[in-house]
Amino acid sequence: MFNKDTLKNETILITGGGSGLGLSMAKKFAELGANIAICGRKEKKLMDASEILKEHGTEVRFYTCDVRDYERVGEMFDSIIKHFGNLSGLVNNAAGNFLSASEDLSPGGFKAVVDIVLYGSFNCTHHFGNYLIDNKRKGNILNIVTTYAEDAGSAFVLPSACGKAGVLAMTRSLAYEWGTYGIRVNAIAPGPFPTEGAWTRLFPTKKFENKYLGKIPAGRYGDHEELANLAAFLLSDLAPYITGECVTIDGGEKLSGGQFNFIDSVMSRNKLKMAFKMLKLKK
Repeated sequence: MFNKDTLKNETILITGGGSGLGLSMAKKFAELGANIAICGRKEKKLMDASEILKEHGTEVRFYTCDVRDYERVGEMFDSIIKHFGNLSGLVNNAAGNFLSASEDLSPGGFKAVVDIVLYGSFNCTHHFGNYLIDNKRKGNILNIVTTYAEDAGSAFVLPSACGKAGVLAMTRSLAYEWGTYGIRVNAIAPGPFPTEGAWTRLFPTKKFENKYLGKIPAGRYGDHEELANLAAFLLSDLAPYITGECVTIDGGEKLSGGQFNFIDSVMSRNKLKMAFKMLKLKK
């Protein structure tokens, strides 16, 4: 489907690009010819990821940045543009999530996730959009949301559900508002794609994981390459007329209802709460 130069001359920033799905997407973009900028909060992780990405021969830079900090995000964008000479794509991938009964949430816990997911995505999008508009450049924004960002929502991940729903609303709002500037804004809603970070926070026991796998019609988890291919397609010139869309890639899992609604069928609510507390202690 892709040529090795499908993303040639593009420079793409991937937030949370030092590991997991962010790194997988960055690898695909570099493989297809794009220059890559990644950001995150842990310098060592970003440094290691950069060495991996450089194997594809395109230019790679990393930036230590907390996307919740609007001013720091602005400084990062200035540095990226100064170094590369341009920036044509943004993937808002940085996120946070954890399992909790909603009545047990602390205001700080709720705020931490919403600040990363919603405010972080806005901060990067606002700086990038203004750069494109001020310089009369076209560009692409791709937001990574969730299958529970619309329709069913999901129990036990309330902060993430609220934050991702906001990002999806932002996706569609800006696709219309910024379409006149030649800016496309789309989203991907991944189902279960195993990553070390997410799996340790969201699956307290093997029984939980087995139950989850059983509710996926495709009978398996997603492969990172599958999501990376979709992201590359949406950011490329192969999809110039697609904007304001949210593409679900989940093996049909969304059809069974809210992503984490099933877990109170695994054990009693009191035992669930104990399991959630044990997950917090593992951090």
